[in-house]
Amino acid sequence: MVAGRMRSYVVGGAVRDGLLGRPVTDRDHVVVGATPQDMLALGYRPVGKDFPVFLHPDTHEEYALARTERKTAPGYHGFVFHTSPEVTLEEDLVRRDLTINAMARAEDGSIVDPYGGQADLRGRVFRHVSGAFAEDPVRILRLARFAARFPEFRVHASTLALMRAMVAAGEADALVPERVWQELARGLMEERPSRMFAVLRDCGALARILPELDALWERQPPQQDTASAPPAMRVLDHGAALGLPLEVRFAALLQDLDRDPAAGVQLVMAVCQRLKVPNECRDLAQMSARERDGVRNALALPPDGIVGLFERCDAFRKPERFVRMLQACACACAGDSHAGEAARVPDLGQQPGLQNLEQQPRLLRALDAARAVNAGEIAARCADRRERIPAAVHAARVAAVEAALQDVRD
Repeated sequence: MVAGRMRSYVVGGAVRDGLLGRPVTDRDHVVVGATPQDMLALGYRPVGKDFPVFLHPDTHEEYALARTERKTAPGYHGFVFHTSPEVTLEEDLVRRDLTINAMARAEDGSIVDPYGGQADLRGRVFRHVSGAFAEDPVRILRLARFAARFPEFRVHASTLALMRAMVAAGEADALVPERVWQELARGLMEERPSRMFAVLRDCGALARILPELDALWERQPPQQDTASAPPAMRVLDHGAALGLPLEVRFAALLQDLDRDPAAGVQLVMAVCQRLKVPNECRDLAQMSARERDGVRNALALPPDGIVGLFERCDAFRKPERFVRMLQACACACAGDSHAGEAARVPDLGQQPGLQNLEQQPRLLRALDAARAVNAGEIAARCADRRERIPAAVHAARVAAVEAALQDVRD
């Protein structure tokens, strides 16, 4: 920055994470006392659409002009922004969501904290800065995601009451599917994703955006209070403890939406369609819900049944996806077997999480044997009877699996 009225501050998550001793990867900046023309004159490149944001000519970090905003319509798009050199840093910060995100660090390193963010960091509290929180329903999702990242934090009673009032007023219904999925996906990849869903349920938002998942709390066994977390939450945290990818965590979460697999698949499809879930997450979740019983009963499956499982899962063309499905099933087994315990992290080995699935060696050995069958050679031998090719390939794979499993028994 240059001399005069212009001042630059690092704001938001970079300040919060620095005070918590966490790694800081991205820095956002607010500039006070400047106009867009001032920024252009200094060589900054404009990128903002809704309000003036500029990229630093050397570091390419984002610098936004200090702004105020006014709610003009329902939902999170209904805002009018105002920037001018007269907008103060405190006026900019008061519109932010949580006190721990409403701090700034000046160029000399001093912390500007007009709303008590440092005290709430020490107290491990999520607290809204002002009533402006209620004007943006995305902030419900963001707070829930922060709960997954910082599981030791609690939601302040006043903030929880405000979130409940927002849900009751229909603000959560204004969320668009793409933004809901974006926030949920980020929360699924945090340290303890079950906290995200616990917060969403506590404020009533889960029933509005994921009623299929909310219903799991009501499906608790008679001996457990419906306030207790269902097994799906332990399953999810187990996958997070293992560092599994997003599609596996999502599949593990939705694997047991209904005791009947066919009904469960329909519920998974409804979730994926409503939230416009990406294809790789959608496909693995549907496959895991459909095939969960086959995988869990794989020790009793005959070779023909095992090959049928591979065929339904397209495991010959996509063996990596089949392994991901096994990982989702393994998370479910671990979550069920460790009810009431913290997620146990085993030695990951080559396939993280599969150590909890006793069916894993049998299925992977069978898959290796079946994939070794040369379908092209079989097709060439059956060239005069093309209708027999699929049956002949299937039979050869069954024979290969039978031989491989027989070797294990011997």
